[in-house]
Amino acid sequence: MEIKKNEVYESVITDYTTEGSGVCKINGMTVFVPSAAVGDRAKIKILKLAKNYAFGKIEEIIEKSENRICVDCEIAGKCGGCSFRHITYSSELEFKRKRVFDALTRIGGINGELISEIQGADSPYNYRNKIQLPITKDKNGRIRAGFFAPRSHRVIPIDECKLHSKIFNEAIKTFLEWAELVNASPYNEQTHTGILRHLYLRYADKTNQLMVCIVANAKELRKEKLLVKMLSEKLSCLKSVILNINTEKTNVITGKICRTLYGNDYITDELCGLKFRISPLSFYQVNRDQAERLYNIAAEFADLNKSENLIDLYCGTGTIGLSMADRVNKIIGVEIIPQAVEDAKNNALFNNITNAEFICSDASTAAEHLEKRDIKADCIIVDPPRKGCDESLINTIVRISPKRIVYVSCDPATLARDVYIFEKSGYHLQKAVPVDMFPRTTHVETVVLMSHNI
Repeated sequence: MEIKKNEVYESVITDYTTEGSGVCKINGMTVFVPSAAVGDRAKIKILKLAKNYAFGKIEEIIEKSENRICVDCEIAGKCGGCSFRHITYSSELEFKRKRVFDALTRIGGINGELISEIQGADSPYNYRNKIQLPITKDKNGRIRAGFFAPRSHRVIPIDECKLHSKIFNEAIKTFLEWAELVNASPYNEQTHTGILRHLYLRYADKTNQLMVCIVANAKELRKEKLLVKMLSEKLSCLKSVILNINTEKTNVITGKICRTLYGNDYITDELCGLKFRISPLSFYQVNRDQAERLYNIAAEFADLNKSENLIDLYCGTGTIGLSMADRVNKIIGVEIIPQAVEDAKNNALFNNITNAEFICSDASTAAEHLEKRDIKADCIIVDPPRKGCDESLINTIVRISPKRIVYVSCDPATLARDVYIFEKSGYHLQKAVPVDMFPRTTHVETVVLMSHNI
């Protein structure tokens, strides 16, 4: 029997999609249901029909899943930030490990016994040390900050967020008070008018340092000194107030020019025993504690000694490679973004690390260049974007022939695909550890060790 749009059917949620929606079967058709929990028995209204699948929404929960919990956020499901506020953290971790397990065993052909338990966060709350909030006016004309709703540029105003650092709540409140006092105007994307584009906050957890950055469609703000005064009076950890100038007609959040209104043009945090300067335009992991856990696993897998060389492909600002500098003879980092390479070099200088070299290039070209230089790598670390490694890069890595390959992945499917290619080239997976870097979202990281040894 075919299902019909706008009709209501009863079914049980049996799985999740990679985007976090529940999955059920209705009359043989797969139906995707947001905010559902595996084990829910519910009445589901069909909203959209495709040839082989449909989308629905829960009209009534008949029997709750044992994993379902009360949602503790008023805008969960609206802002697009969280996918799993409605289930227990333990069941979320179970889903993420299963996602890694299924990809590596089905696509990669890996023995499931080599996949460890997932490394969950000590707490799924208040871990984000960076947020970028678009500025808008609500229906009452008040200036508000919030998040874009999924697949739109409609701003969902927030008063607080369960994911970001608690200190941000006071910073947001104070900034909005200033904006109302000076009658500042939010930016309008359609007309390219208005001043305030984004409120951009960064916090260094270990050192308790806060940066407030205002992204503006102007070279200066009204009553900048008043803004600094209000922020510094309310926030004892404030170390930096910066104006980022973005007058371009673009969806890119930040511009290229920054002007410091107060304090330094950076804040400093500590990670794996090193100090890192964080500017508005530099990369830094948004979950410091879990990043440190992931880097420690990667260092354990790399198993380096003072006579060995390390190549760090897709090195970003150098954090993962530099965290291993004291264990190795030489580090060569490769990154395609020029600003990130400069940050990596500065991070090395800042920590008095003299055995690091950084190259601005795409990974494949740099790997070929290093091969021509006859650079011997005992270990290669790859931390590619979601699309994974190009097959040409994998072939070059195999020709360089490191003893060990440590692969850090943000996408289980492309990781599994690449592991399969490495396996055919003689590199065999020894260990895989999933790491939950972003609790309450669907994202999961995985660290993998491959070597010539079986």
